This record gives sequence, C-alpha cells and structure tokens, in this order.
Amino acid sequence: MNSKAINPALLPQIIKTEPDLISFLKEGDLVETRILTKAPKAVYFDLNKFGTGIVYGNELMNSRDILKNLAEGETISAKVISSDNEEGFIELSLAGAYKQKEWQVLKETMENDEILSVKISGANTGGLTTEISGIKAFLPVSQLSNKNYPRVESNNRQDIVKELGKMVGQELKVKIIDLNSRTNKLILSEKEAAEEDTKKLLANYKVGDMVDAIVSGVTNFGVFVRFIDQPAIEGMIHISELDWRIIDHPKEVVKIDETIKAKIVEIKDSQVFLSLKSLKSDPWQGIEEKLKKGEEISGVVYKCNPIGALINLNNGLQGLIHVSEFGSTEEMKKQLEINKEYQFVIDAVKPEEKRIILKIAKK
Repeated sequence: MNSKAINPALLPQIIKTEPDLISFLKEGDLVETRILTKAPKAVYFDLNKFGTGIVYGNELMNSRDILKNLAEGETISAKVISSDNEEGFIELSLAGAYKQKEWQVLKETMENDEILSVKISGANTGGLTTEISGIKAFLPVSQLSNKNYPRVESNNRQDIVKELGKMVGQELKVKIIDLNSRTNKLILSEKEAAEEDTKKLLANYKVGDMVDAIVSGVTNFGVFVRFIDQPAIEGMIHISELDWRIIDHPKEVVKIDETIKAKIVEIKDSQVFLSLKSLKSDPWQGIEEKLKKGEEISGVVYKCNPIGALINLNNGLQGLIHVSEFGSTEEMKKQLEINKEYQFVIDAVKPEEKRIILKIAKK
C-alpha cells in the first residue's frame, strides 16, 4: 500500500492498526542501513521503506575509518541528520551513530554502577581530563580519592595544577556519576569507585575508637591520616578538631609522616573523620574557677585581625583583646608584637561562648 493512495478518512485507523505503514524518519534517529554503492564523493545506503540514504561531504571524511573496512552489501548503524535533502536523499552520519551508541553504552555503565579504568591525559585547576571510547571526560578534584587528593598547603592554583599534573599518564579506577550527550558532559568519580572497598574495611571500626595513624597529608583545611593497622583507610582531621585553640594552619600542630593517636568522631559511608582535640583535656571545663575577672595573666600574641588580637594563654586557652582598646588596628599592631609575651587583665570570662576578654595590664 502506498501512503499517497490512503483515504484521509481512514488514516487514524491505519495509524492505530498498522503503524509501520505510516512511519517517517526524523533527525537524530538511529537506523540500520545496507551499503548500496561506495563512490569517491558519496556512499549510498538502502533504508528499505524509507528510501535511500547518503553520506557525503564532511560526514564522509569523518567516517572514512569506519567505511574502509566495509564492503557493498554490509549493514551498519547510521544516524539521520536530515530526513530529506534537495536531491531527495536522507542524509546520514556514521560517526554520529557510533558516538551515539557509545553514549548509550556509557549511560548503561553508569546505571549499572560499573567501575572503569581510565588513563589520565591532562590536568587543570578544576581536576583531571581523560577519554572513554573517544569521548572526553572530566574528573573533578572533589571526586578524587583521599589517596590522590592534591596535598597543597595553600589554595594557590599553580600549586594545585602542579600536584594534579603528577597523575597525567596514570591509570585510575573510576565510576561515571553524570553524563549528557547533548552537551558532551561526562563526569567521573574516583572517590566513588574506591568507596565500596573502604566501606567494608570501615565496618571493623566504630565512633569512639582510638587509632594509631600516620599523617599522610597536610592542607590548609585539615590533615589526612592513614591508619597504621589498615593503610588502605585514610581519614580526615578537620582543622577545628586539631586543637582547642584557634590555629591558622594545621602544620602548627602536626607534620607529614608524624605518628599520632586520634579518635574516630564520625563514619559516613566510606569517609572517616577523626579528632586530636577530643583526646586533650577540655581547657574550658571549670574555667570560671581557674580564671577570675580582674586577675592579671600573661599571654603571647598569636595574631591580629580587624576585631582584635588573639592571645595564647596557658593550658591551651586563648583570649581576645578588642581593637577598641587601642583605637585602631594600626595602633594595636604598634603596641602588640606577634609572638611576644605581655601582661593582660581578665575583663570577662564567658564559658558558654568559649571567650575570654582581655585588657592591657597597666604598667
């Protein structure tokens, strides 16, 4: 039956009962085709009821590696890029079909939660680059495992790129966590690929356990430590869990390769967080009995900021002398030298806020 001979009144019924008789190809469709003729400037394909397909121009150039091993009469998948050109042919793309199939494979890989092995080809401030089946992929810094997370002491971009560059050429186990074929977005995670094994190992530990660990990395926001009895586990000690006093950088408390004892404070999926602070006596307990308003006390200037100066006192405590005591930040810096000891008077002790307010002792 030819669609031109169809009675319009019968069209709805035909579409319902015999949809194959009324079907069209549209842009983006994948079709199975058979090679009719291979000419120097074009290749023609049999699309059965849909007519004749053609690959030519840039699409022919892009498909030359695919076509060189195919003979007339063989079948191959193609992608429709135009359903009807000026000469009546359906324009096809073989390379586009191959890529679309690869995207489908990648989607299934992501849905099945499979682990892939990729070779890193480049690095930038955001992370690492690679390819899977000719499709560019990106591995963000945030999705690196603890083992490969860049251990730099600052947020300097050049330092981060330099550290990431050490992984170019290496093979990493990853999972696909996001993709979009239309925008060519393919996002990977090394962290998720490593999570399964780490989860099993962490099942042997619980919150409150004390562990011996080696400092494996120091960053501006915290410390990475590797368990001595299970080196495959690497945990994090946030800067706020290193000491009761405020510190500018973790290197003030620990150093690389130092052996420490830490307490597990949280296990979240494949991540484990620890604390050094919780193993130290809380200097704020009974603070009102130890320090009284009006009492004179010695302290070392730790740092100055727009609010005032932080003063390191005995027993791991810190006090604050407000900038208003000096009139200006500039004047405060003139009167208080960093790392120098001075005498102060306790103006207020606020244990609920963990604050000790100081004034300069009169000479």
